[in-house]
Amino acid sequence: MVTATTDPAPQFAGATQDLILGGPENPFVVAVLGNPNTGKTTLFNALTGLKQRTGNYAGVTVDSAIGSFVNGEHNFMLVDLPGSYSLTPRAPDEVVAVRALIGSGATARPHVVLCLVDATNLDRNLFMLTQVLEAGLPVVVALTMVDVAKREGISIDYRTLSKRLGAPVIPIHASKRQGITQLKEAIDTASSSGSVPSQSVGLPDQIAAEVDVLQSLLENGTAETKSLRTRFLAHRILMDRDGYLSNALGDAVPAKARAAAAEARQRLSSAGHAIPGAEIDRRYAWIADLVNVTVDRAGAARFVWTRRIDAIVTHKFWGVLLFLISMGVVFQAIFTWAGPFMDLIDTLVGAVGSGVGSVLPGGAFRSLIVDGVIGGTGAVLVFVPQIAILFALITLMEDSGYMARAAFLMDRVMAGFGLSGRSFIPLLSSFACAVPGIMSARSIEDRRDRLTTIVIAPLMSCSARLPVYVLFIAAFIPNRTVAGVLGLQGVTLFAMYLVGIVVAPLVAWVLKKTRLKGPDVPFLMELPPYKIPSWRVVLFRVYDRSWAFVRRAGTVILATAIVIWALSYYPTQPEVQARYDMARAATQDEVEIDRLDRAEAAEKLRGSFLGRAGITIEPLVKPLGWDWRIGMATIASFPAREVVIAALGTIYSLGDGQDESSPELRATMQAATWPDGRPIFTPAVAISVMVFFALCSQCAATLATMRRETGSWAAPVFTFVYMTTLAYIAALLVYQIGSRLPAIT
Repeated sequence: MVTATTDPAPQFAGATQDLILGGPENPFVVAVLGNPNTGKTTLFNALTGLKQRTGNYAGVTVDSAIGSFVNGEHNFMLVDLPGSYSLTPRAPDEVVAVRALIGSGATARPHVVLCLVDATNLDRNLFMLTQVLEAGLPVVVALTMVDVAKREGISIDYRTLSKRLGAPVIPIHASKRQGITQLKEAIDTASSSGSVPSQSVGLPDQIAAEVDVLQSLLENGTAETKSLRTRFLAHRILMDRDGYLSNALGDAVPAKARAAAAEARQRLSSAGHAIPGAEIDRRYAWIADLVNVTVDRAGAARFVWTRRIDAIVTHKFWGVLLFLISMGVVFQAIFTWAGPFMDLIDTLVGAVGSGVGSVLPGGAFRSLIVDGVIGGTGAVLVFVPQIAILFALITLMEDSGYMARAAFLMDRVMAGFGLSGRSFIPLLSSFACAVPGIMSARSIEDRRDRLTTIVIAPLMSCSARLPVYVLFIAAFIPNRTVAGVLGLQGVTLFAMYLVGIVVAPLVAWVLKKTRLKGPDVPFLMELPPYKIPSWRVVLFRVYDRSWAFVRRAGTVILATAIVIWALSYYPTQPEVQARYDMARAATQDEVEIDRLDRAEAAEKLRGSFLGRAGITIEPLVKPLGWDWRIGMATIASFPAREVVIAALGTIYSLGDGQDESSPELRATMQAATWPDGRPIFTPAVAISVMVFFALCSQCAATLATMRRETGSWAAPVFTFVYMTTLAYIAALLVYQIGSRLPAIT
C-alpha cells in the first residue's frame, strides 16, 4: 500500500481508508494554483484532456474545473483553484486556496500542490509560491511561458531554481505538450513520497515569536500538533490584517486565536513591523536574491514590441475605437453568424418532431413527445451555436492577451456603478443571449462583482426579445419620421434596447450598496504578453462550455417546457373535440377544415390550465392595458420569450406557426377588441408589452444557467422576482401615462 507522510486529508464521499492511496477509488488529489494569466487553463487541459468536469471541490462552493489523469499505476485528481496573487485573501474566491491548503472543515487537503510560475515574470509569480512552500505539502512547480521568455531573451537556470526552492521545477510548453510527461512524473513522485519543501523565506524574530504563540493556540492535541500545517495557518491569520480570512474559516480559527492575532498585530505595529507589509518586504527581498542567481536577462528586450502595440491598444481614442470594432465583431458574430446554425437546428428538430408525430397515434402521448420532449430539446439545442461562437471568440481574445486590455479600457466606465472592467464582456455578450453572457462571467474573480454581473445580465435585450419588438413595432408604431430624419419605428426599437442599458447600472449600483455591499477589491489587471492562441485551448473551451450548458441548464429547460406543454394540453376537453369532429365530418372543404382545426386549438387553449390562468390573472394585467389573451401568452412565454408569438397565433385561431413577420397575425391583433368594441392593442399597449418583455426574466435557459453558475437557486429566484416586479411596474407606468397622451393612444 502506498502511503504519504503529509497530514492526512479528509476523504471524499465514498472513499474508505482501506483503499489504496493513488488507486482508482482513492486518487491522489492535486491542487492547481497560480497567478492569473500564467497558462493554468492550457496546462490543466494538457494534463487531463477530456477527463475533466466542472464541479465543486469538496467543502468549497466555488465552481472549479476538476480533472483526472493516470501516470503508471497511480490515479490523480486535479482541482483547478481560483487564480490569485497571494495567500492573503481579500475576496471570498481567494479564501478557497487557503482553505484547500489547510484542509479546513469538509475541504479535502490535497496530497500535492502544483504551482504555476510564469517564466517571463518570475519576480511577481514567486511571491505566492514562497507562501505555498510553507504550507507543509509537497510542491511541484510548473515553469510556464518558457517559449515567450526565450523569444524575449530571458534565460532561467531552472535546476538552480529548483535547488533553492526545495521543490522540483519543470519547464513546460503546455499548448505543444512539451514537458507534460516530466511534469506528471514529478507529481507522481511528490505525491508518493510526501516529502515537503525544506526551504522557507523565514520571519523576523519578533514576528516568528508571535507565530509560535498563535500556533500553540491552534493546537488540538492530535498528531498535527506543531505541524507545518498548523504553523502555516498561524502565519496566515497573523498576516490577516482585517480578520477577513479568520472569519471566512469559521471554526477552524477559534475565537481566542482571532483575538490573540489582533493583539499580536497591534504589538508588531507598535514595534515598527507593519502587517502585512513586513511579510511583503521580507519575501520580495528573498525573491530578489533568488532571481539574481537564477535569471539572466542579458539578451532581453522584454516587452519592446508589446509596449508598442499597447500604445495603440490601450490608447484613450484608438484603443476605444479598436475595442468597439472588436466588440462589434463579437456581437455581430453571436447575433448573425449563429443564425443559420440555429435555423438548421430548428429545422431538424421540426423535421424530427414531424417524423415522430406521423408514426405515433394521436393523443396525449404524441403531444408530449412531439411538443414537450422534442420541442423542449430544440429549445435547449438552439442556444448551442451562440454559446460555441461566443466562447470561441472570447477564448481567442483571452489566449492572445487582448482581453486583459479590453477590461483595462472599460474599468473606469464600469467602476461608476460598482463593477470592474471584467463585467463588460459578459454584459455585451448578453445582448445576443444572456446564457453565454452569464457563463462568461466566470472570468470575474471577485465573487460580489461576478454575482452582480450575473444578476443584471438578463436586463440586456437578447436576440429572443427582438421578434417581440419587431411584431409590435411593425403592427402598432406608425412608420413615420421624427424631426424629418429618424424613423419612429427605428427609434422605438433603439429605445427598447436602451431600457436595459439604463436600468442595469442602476440595479448594479443598488446591489453593491445593499445586498452585495462590501469592501472595494482593487482591480488588479496584469497585461500579459501577446501570443498566438492555441487551437487546442479554443476547441476544448468551446466543447466544454457547450456541453456544460446542454448537460446542466438543458435539463431544467426541458423540464420547464414539458410543464408548459402539460398546462396548455390539459384538461383534454373531449366535448370540444367531439363538436369540432362533427363539424369537420360535415364538410369536404380543406380550407374550412383547416379553419376548424385552428379554431379547435384556440378553444382548447382557452380551456386549458394555461388559458384559465390567463383568465384568472386578467384583473392583474388589465391595468397594463392587457386582456387575458396577452396575459396567457405572457405566462406561456416564461420558458422562452419568443413563444409569445406562437401563443398569440394559436389563441387568435391562426395556428402556432406564426412569426413576427406574419401579416395575418398583425392584422388579427390590430382588429382585436374588448367586449365593448374598444381595440385591445394600441401604441400604448404595444409599448407596455415591449417594456415588460425588455425587463422581465422570461427565459428558463437563463435562470437554469444562473443556477448552475452560482451553485444556488437564490440568485435565479431573486432575479426572477426583481425583474418581474420591475417589468410590471414599468409596463404599468408606460400604459397609464401613455394612454393619456393623444399621440400614442
